[in-house]
Amino acid sequence: MGMLNLPGFLSCGKKKNFSLSNEKDGHSSDSDENMERGNWSNKGDYLLSMVGYAVGLGNVWRFPYLTYQNGGGAFLIPYTLMLALAGLPLFFMECSLGQFASLGPISVWRILPLFQGVGITMVVISTFVTIYYNVIIAYALYYLFASFQKVLPWSDCFSWADELCSKTQIVNDCNTTLHGEIIHANYSFVTSNNLTCIDGTINYKPVQFPSEQYWNKVALQRSSGLDETGNIVWYLALCLLLSWMIVGAALFKGIKSSGKVVYFTALFPYVILLILLVRGATLEGSLDGIEYYIGRQSNITKLMEAEVWKDAATQIFYSLSVAWGGLVALSSYNKFQNNCYSDAILVCVTNCVTSIFAGFAIFSILGHMAFVSKRPVSEVVDSGRLIVTVGIGTCIDQGMTITSFLTLFPGFDLAFVAYPEALSKLPVSPLWSFLFFFMLLLLGLDSQFATIETLTTTIQDIYPKLMKKLRIPITLGLCTVLFFLGLICVTQAGIYWVNLIDHFCAGWGILISAVLEIVGIVYIYGGNRFIEDIEMMIGKKSRLFWLWWRMCWFFITPVLLMAILVWSLVTFSSPTYGQVLYPSWGTAIGWCMIIFCVIWIPIVAIIKIAKAEGNLCQRIVSCCRPAANWGPYLECHRGERYSHIVDTKKEKEHEIPTVSGFIY
Repeated sequence: MGMLNLPGFLSCGKKKNFSLSNEKDGHSSDSDENMERGNWSNKGDYLLSMVGYAVGLGNVWRFPYLTYQNGGGAFLIPYTLMLALAGLPLFFMECSLGQFASLGPISVWRILPLFQGVGITMVVISTFVTIYYNVIIAYALYYLFASFQKVLPWSDCFSWADELCSKTQIVNDCNTTLHGEIIHANYSFVTSNNLTCIDGTINYKPVQFPSEQYWNKVALQRSSGLDETGNIVWYLALCLLLSWMIVGAALFKGIKSSGKVVYFTALFPYVILLILLVRGATLEGSLDGIEYYIGRQSNITKLMEAEVWKDAATQIFYSLSVAWGGLVALSSYNKFQNNCYSDAILVCVTNCVTSIFAGFAIFSILGHMAFVSKRPVSEVVDSGRLIVTVGIGTCIDQGMTITSFLTLFPGFDLAFVAYPEALSKLPVSPLWSFLFFFMLLLLGLDSQFATIETLTTTIQDIYPKLMKKLRIPITLGLCTVLFFLGLICVTQAGIYWVNLIDHFCAGWGILISAVLEIVGIVYIYGGNRFIEDIEMMIGKKSRLFWLWWRMCWFFITPVLLMAILVWSLVTFSSPTYGQVLYPSWGTAIGWCMIIFCVIWIPIVAIIKIAKAEGNLCQRIVSCCRPAANWGPYLECHRGERYSHIVDTKKEKEHEIPTVSGFIY
């Protein structure tokens, strides 16, 4: 009724008097629907940003390895089911939530003030992760620059290597026959007396690949453990600085600039993957690997093992980047009536297709592994001494299974040890090395753009006037602070810090946030009520349309997330890096980090309840109701359901942070 005449309400037109300032900060333009916060320039910017955020390093090496370990093509069955049951429902929920309210991961919890600490937990975890994630990008930059040499520096045991460095097996001792008697002797004695070793009695010396020693001795200058910090590795520090400069340059105008950069950073990795696939397909035996991957040699009996289903659920959950806050932040810049339903499906399918596509490139190599070792593809993982092909090339495995190799070189170590060793075997190896590490760089930058945008969106929601005037200095200042915080990760003990943060912060906290997010929205705010909110954006849908989503949101997805969380808690083990154990104080720091991440959930809930009125039950009930200013950001989108909403701008004036700048 009279709401249209209230001063300060935001409308859908280009009425500049409704914005906080008549000046533009580069984050909004005249074509935007939301003149205050800004919108994506076009849908392509948003979709590629989402794809870049979701598609990361795990799609390239983690998914193919899990597929290999869990029965080949048979693994695609639980993987697809977990996408439908756990990944997509939560992904769609977060995209809808951010787009409906046009708010970031903290302010969006006006929907359920009691759970606002969940949003803070997401942002704090994203802050921890962005510190070490850019260090991994710095590693990729270092190897990228090191590839500009005629001979790759890790292709052989050069001056930096020690006596353990070798590209071939070195015999240590064996049984031999001397004067009709069988004796056990050193290999030097055997060769000096022109004797021969008896088959099956040869023992090999423990040796290290040149790429492994280069990674530890040259790239990292790795110390003996977390308690030996050592010096800052200056060239890694410079690479870290460069990576932050790239991030800052891409985000200096927020989504208006990053939305253009992702057209290259999100698409070019697919070109490189295609090149890797073509190269792999030209290797002998590659067809056997692909046949194992797509079904003919798949081990369907693996589906009877609970571990396979757990791996599928975990991979889906983490690869889609749900519960980090980034999906809410990126979607908050959509126009209100954007079809977030089709966007969610498109991005999720693209993410999974990318993993499968990468699998073809990797499995063509595994087929070549089987061909070289003269074994079936299904047995390669369990073999003892074999020639291991990783990426595109061949490296010698000294009596080590692929499984133990991946345990010794987990995650990013695999990319900086095994892959470089493989690349060094190729003709024109510097070119292949450059392409591979350039792909890693782009995959990392995409995710980093979205994570930093999550932080700046949070600042914008809390201090809109300040962000309007000082977006560039605040963005650059944030990158500078995070750079200095990351310097501990480029010391000689830096890799231990990277592993420690990843071990504690990128696990439980995200699972806890995801469980509370879906439980809070579905069971407290109301799943049917949330569906009505979504229909305000994408139009009315039939009950049959929502049947699947109701089944997932109300039961299946929460149960699966709880199962993953419980499994993670039950199987928790103290952090290690390869065979290096962490000191007790290091583990204690890890626990402090995860406690600092999740403690905001009870703290904010207690503060909210304390500020409410009435007895304890009344206060809790009050905090479980949406805030007075919950609803669509622009007045013209509120309709009858949200016609009662209070003045958004006036409310913002009273949103004075009381806990670390996050609680209003």
